[in-house]
Amino acid sequence: MTANVTMSSTIPPNINGSDVPNPGMTMTTAPINSSTQFTTTTHNMSYPKHPLIFLQTPAAQGIAGTLTFAALLITIHQIYLHLRYYNVPNEQRWIVRILFIVPIYSFDSWLSLMFFNNDSYYVYFDSVRDCYEAFVIYNFLSLCYEYLGGEGSIMAEIRGKPIHASWLWCTCCFAGKSYTIEFLRFCKQATLQFCVIKPLMAIVAIILQSFNYFKDGNFSPDSGYLYITIVYNVSVSLALYALFMFYQATKEILSPFDPVLKFLVVKSVIFLSFWQGVVLAILETAGAISAVYSDNGLAKIGTGTVAAGYQNFFICIEMFIAAVALRFAFPYSIYTEGQIMGQGRTVSLQSISSNLKETMNPKDIMQDAVHNFHPQYQQYTQHGTKLSKEDAQIEAEQDRRYQQNGQKPAAIPPPPKMNGTAKCTPAKRKFTEKTTLISSDDEFQ
Repeated sequence: MTANVTMSSTIPPNINGSDVPNPGMTMTTAPINSSTQFTTTTHNMSYPKHPLIFLQTPAAQGIAGTLTFAALLITIHQIYLHLRYYNVPNEQRWIVRILFIVPIYSFDSWLSLMFFNNDSYYVYFDSVRDCYEAFVIYNFLSLCYEYLGGEGSIMAEIRGKPIHASWLWCTCCFAGKSYTIEFLRFCKQATLQFCVIKPLMAIVAIILQSFNYFKDGNFSPDSGYLYITIVYNVSVSLALYALFMFYQATKEILSPFDPVLKFLVVKSVIFLSFWQGVVLAILETAGAISAVYSDNGLAKIGTGTVAAGYQNFFICIEMFIAAVALRFAFPYSIYTEGQIMGQGRTVSLQSISSNLKETMNPKDIMQDAVHNFHPQYQQYTQHGTKLSKEDAQIEAEQDRRYQQNGQKPAAIPPPPKMNGTAKCTPAKRKFTEKTTLISSDDEFQ
């Protein structure tokens, strides 16, 4: 405005008294340039150039990428060793599935960071990651079952023992009750329901995102984030509570398997990421996390995407720590007894591929879901008969020789047929878990 006033005072008025310059008079350009400069300055002051936030810098992407690929190398090597020394499939099947949480979590979070500038891509990446979270909780509980020999062996140890009531451990509602088969049913059902609820919520979130009804951290009643978060919190809390209850009931008989480190590592990975997301959502609601603005002053990346970006960056760091911890929690060396590392054992890629395929086969999960939810089996205990570790190693060696040079495995007398359970061939017996259902009322008669 000052520049305009100066311009007017330096131009002589027309003879008619108007502000229009006299004919033939040349207007100076200095006032116009001054006015133009003022407009540009006003533009720069109104819309300053916003610096990149930390998640957009090469430093953040370099740190996340380095730790991600380090975690991938550590865990993939561990998975390879378990598949190479796949001597106790009934246990290692669950271990390999648990170990896959590191590659899936870390690589998925790193990819989400790479597409950080796209405001909605993180929803699709996070959905894949979160679905595997539910799978890990179930697999860890199933591994504990396998360590203890199955339902029948567990019930033989804890049946009839009183449940310790405590406000601290949230077991006060079980005062005066004892462990029964219904307790084991509850533990399995609570983890299996999370395996169903979590993928469903992920699909719902993707659908709502496409219609702009879902935004991370938006607790408005008009947003689907509020309701998905409530359902998810109830479901994951129930699953983790069941896992903790099972550990409390069996910690004494699980002690030879070093359950504390395994339990802490698995639960920390799940629980830490869960509460980390909750804290970031609260900070976003409180205004501690800001959106990213473009140079014209418009919001380019929403606060929900920024909060999810920090969550993904933290997960990339945490998965490197988890990869190291899981290497100690689930060592492969206990499955190499009687074998010298690097000597006298050659495993083909076909054998490793076959072991991986058997590990990722979801057939056992579907059978377990039917067994635990079908009303017909609610009062029955599942008794499994499996080979000892020594017999399993012998048959694994026979299968390896057969795959390498076509040598037929030596015949091993099959076990007698029990309660209608079909016999199995020696080469496949180690992959077959024969089960017998016994009524809980007749179990100890």
